[in-house]
Amino acid sequence: MASTTQYPGQASAYVGSSGISHAKVAPGEIAVGVVVGRASEYFDFFVFGIACVLVFPSVFFPFEPRLEGTLWSFVIFSFAFIARPIGTAVSMAVQRRWGRGTKLTMALFLLGTATVGMAFLPGYNVIGMHAITLLAIFRCLQGFALGGSWDGLPSLLALNAPPDRRGWYAMLGQLGAPIGFMVASALFLFLTVALTQQDFLEWGWRYPFFVAFAINVVALFARLRLVVTEEYTQLLEEGELEPIGIPKIVREQGYNLFIGAFAALASYALFHLVTVFPLSWIAVSATQRMQDVLVVQIVGAAVGILGTIASGWIADRIGRRTTLGTLAVLIGVFALFAPWLLGGGPAAQDAFILIGFALLGLSYGQASGTVTANFERRFRYTGAALTSDMAWLIGAAFAPLVALGLSARFGLAAVSIYLLSGVACTLIALRINKVLETRD
Repeated sequence: MASTTQYPGQASAYVGSSGISHAKVAPGEIAVGVVVGRASEYFDFFVFGIACVLVFPSVFFPFEPRLEGTLWSFVIFSFAFIARPIGTAVSMAVQRRWGRGTKLTMALFLLGTATVGMAFLPGYNVIGMHAITLLAIFRCLQGFALGGSWDGLPSLLALNAPPDRRGWYAMLGQLGAPIGFMVASALFLFLTVALTQQDFLEWGWRYPFFVAFAINVVALFARLRLVVTEEYTQLLEEGELEPIGIPKIVREQGYNLFIGAFAALASYALFHLVTVFPLSWIAVSATQRMQDVLVVQIVGAAVGILGTIASGWIADRIGRRTTLGTLAVLIGVFALFAPWLLGGGPAAQDAFILIGFALLGLSYGQASGTVTANFERRFRYTGAALTSDMAWLIGAAFAPLVALGLSARFGLAAVSIYLLSGVACTLIALRINKVLETRD
């Protein structure tokens, strides 16, 4: 017989069948595992995203003009999001056969190896098209591995959260995004300031990819410390958080997967439009120094962290669905001013980044918990992972490519249209979700 406490406000203990009481799993430990794990993953992805602007056009696409080289880099950028649902599907099968610890170890090792592998890649001038091919393969492996790194910690926090604190616990896992972006931006800022342009493009850009591997090692041990314990296993089993086969969840909960992919689309569309896209637009238009833009983005990430934290407080008072809907409307208003801000001088461009990060933190902080509450308990573990995968694929994977390509051809109004389409999808999906939601 086993027993656990219900709320993360208290520690959870597990008494095995032998009657021996095992060590407690404190909610603080789960929260730390969530933040550390997500921050390491986002760091990997943002290192690649920033390199798509500052490095890859010169190193892997030197035969193309700056704009076209950046667009080709963004094509490869999208590959990880395409591979991510595949990684989730395969990893669920691995977990059913060999367990969570094995799955997580394999996924994070693959993620770190693929990332550090990019650091060793020769440029196009050395091995020609093989360099681009290898970069694309490593990027696919990144996405595949990220899909397999789902540990269920956010779902565990959500299920055990007190009814009046669900918004707060939902935002914890989302903190990893602005933290990862801040660290990645700060590292690139240091390298671009400390090195000459030639040294940076020859060898300096490789350093963040090595750092990513080291961070993944730390994250692996931080998360394994939880997921392989009997206490954590017991908490998951009591919450019925199990890896369901993909065909089964699609058959029985496909409508929730579909709605979940669109319910936070405004947040996911905004995600790369305030992180990676402004850097690319300013680099192509040459309106500011890259170092200055990176400084503003670091400040923006800090604003995003504060916004994410505030989203938990707000959602617990007005509801997660209301928070997402309200922020979607505000993102729509922001979209109307996007062409004027991005097309203006440095001050207006900086304002676009800072305001965008504030809206992103407030909306993205609640992007994961609103629709996954619809899943039956036994489907939540897999459902939460797949819903996130599909939201990233539909909302964010192609955002930098589409925004930069269309803006270069038709003007910055394309950014407004892209964001407004995401807002419309979010509001419609939230309206449908209100009918289908089975628990608040």
